[in-house]
Amino acid sequence: MPSNEKPLEWIGSSHKDLMTLPADVRRFFGFALSLAQAGDRHDAAKVLKGFGGAGVLEVVEDDVGGTYRAVYTVKFAQAVFVLHCFQKKSKRGIATPKEEMDIIHARLKVAEAFAKELRNEKTTH
Repeated sequence: MPSNEKPLEWIGSSHKDLMTLPADVRRFFGFALSLAQAGDRHDAAKVLKGFGGAGVLEVVEDDVGGTYRAVYTVKFAQAVFVLHCFQKKSKRGIATPKEEMDIIHARLKVAEAFAKELRNEKTTH
């Protein structure tokens, strides 16, 4: 792994949730996340609104089974944090449902605390 590549950290059930998605969708998200780790951005990655430009991005992929989203943040130097992977069930417009946004907000706080811990570990060793 190149030293300039950020590690990937999974917050909450995001990894377990990803593993329940169709294989093609998982591959697509995996590719997008590996680009993020390398400091690059997949063409399909868009800034998720409602986070004050906090470097929260989402990748959306359609499959025969529906529309899937992976949400991650590149805000922290320590790692790329995957915040949420889910199937968008709502048929009402493209807005992310409130309950999904609540999960993302809560996990972003967890990621923030985790990043701080990782930062402190680096300074104490």
